[in-house]
Amino acid sequence: MKKFAVIVAAGTGTRMGSAVPKQFLLVGGKTVLWHTLNTFLQAYEDLQIILVLHEQHIETGKAVVHSLNEASRILISVGGETRFHSVKNGLQFVERPSIVFVHDGVRCLVSKTLIQRCYNATIEKGNAIPSVKPVDSLRIETDESNKIINRDKVHIIQTPQTFSSEIILNAFKQDYDETFTDEASVVEKTGVKINLVEGEKNNFKITEPFDLVIAASILEQVISPTSSKTGDY
Repeated sequence: MKKFAVIVAAGTGTRMGSAVPKQFLLVGGKTVLWHTLNTFLQAYEDLQIILVLHEQHIETGKAVVHSLNEASRILISVGGETRFHSVKNGLQFVERPSIVFVHDGVRCLVSKTLIQRCYNATIEKGNAIPSVKPVDSLRIETDESNKIINRDKVHIIQTPQTFSSEIILNAFKQDYDETFTDEASVVEKTGVKINLVEGEKNNFKITEPFDLVIAASILEQVISPTSSKTGDY
């Protein structure tokens, strides 16, 4: 089955407090985006990447792409006003029939195992949304106060959110809605049941400066000669 990965890296990263967008900051000697793209390229030899970038950062993105061994497998698309519009712009390059991954460019610790898990679940059920369970106690605000909620019923959603091309291309024919916080919410509005699969704790989104420190530490353990890891990233 043909495979496409829409890598969304069109954000400006205002919460990072840096003049450089977070996807272009360095971690482990490479940009955050480089690590993300490299893992997807290694996950499947026949996977085509569609990299979505802000128009102001196209040249910077091209430099990252050209530093990879298989740059020819990466197309570049211009981002839109919202995440919805950025993904929609990327989807114009997707062919039917295929499996489509949509991934945050700043989730640079995504593993090949997770990508392949999402692919296999999508082949079986039409979509796969990775998630992890919270470890902290959770409370929700009410009109007058707040109350505890059962964390066993809560899922923290990650990417790559993965779909058959038929499902996701049809979903993105809809007009934009403010309730669309991710691709699963777009697809769900068409009546498709969302299938959750096990995500990974390391697959967090680089958002704040300390996240870079954590990511660098994890990468150091993964690539260290003394590490017990098997090069899954």
